[in-house]
Amino acid sequence: MTENNIKKVAVVGAGTMGPGMAATFARNGFETALYDVKPEQLEKARGAVDFVYTILTSGGFMTTEDADAGRSRITHTTDLGEALAGTDFVVESVPEQKDLKQQVFQEIEALVGDDVILASNTSGIPISELASVTRVPGRVVGMHWSNPPHLIPVIEVIRGEQTSDETAQKTVEIVEKIGMVPAMVDRDVAGFVENRILYAIMREALHLLDEGVASAEAIDTITKWGIGYKLAVIGPLELLDMAGLDIYTSVASYLNKSLNASPEVSKTVTDKVAAGKLGIKTQGGLFDYTPERIQQLQQQRGRKLVATRKALADA
Repeated sequence: MTENNIKKVAVVGAGTMGPGMAATFARNGFETALYDVKPEQLEKARGAVDFVYTILTSGGFMTTEDADAGRSRITHTTDLGEALAGTDFVVESVPEQKDLKQQVFQEIEALVGDDVILASNTSGIPISELASVTRVPGRVVGMHWSNPPHLIPVIEVIRGEQTSDETAQKTVEIVEKIGMVPAMVDRDVAGFVENRILYAIMREALHLLDEGVASAEAIDTITKWGIGYKLAVIGPLELLDMAGLDIYTSVASYLNKSLNASPEVSKTVTDKVAAGKLGIKTQGGLFDYTPERIQQLQQQRGRKLVATRKALADA
């Protein structure tokens, strides 16, 4: 199978990530089936696709005609067989439970040919573990999108222990064809690259909050306008060269010893979870939210991500 033969894709799971992924495939010319077991979830997904296209058209990434064409390429269905019929590439985006994902892969594999690539949007479950229950593990690959998937350009392509060279290369080609940025992860480690780095940052941020070093607002401000501002342009390893490896060695020799290395989850977080304060979904977590504030934040963040992507692309 060559990349040009991939005409139809299926996105299995229409939750947080599925609609944005489907919208991205469809707007880039792929016939796209979006499947979910729940009809009400698919109805929500229609609205989510409309929201995605509104963000992209207002940001200048596509025209209203492009958006209409994208919508016309998406089929919503609760019938897995219908979703997979004629499909060349499947990406699952079901809840982050290994047993569930393995079950879904087995169900998908029973309905598609052996040359169809099976990708997982898992945030960190090793691809080799998901592939272990399949009949043809060489066609299983990680395809980790970032949220929101229609705006964050990078997609990690993760090789499992048995992922074939052809499967990995075809997935990279698809990522490029949908206008995203592929990054190959050569070793199948839990969390891959993005989430290992992200969770290290969040662990230290929560430790500083737990210890009363700074407020949540101050920690986020410093991270966004300091670390994040730099890292949007200069990667952490490039930053080491820019600062000087001798300087890093001097600072790391004493600072590394005091950084948080606990395997436990922050007490601030566990206390919030125990109290049912889970974040935006419950209108309260580390910060408090009103429904109006949630809507305002979603719109603001969308506009800022659009502007940042355009700025980085034009640089």
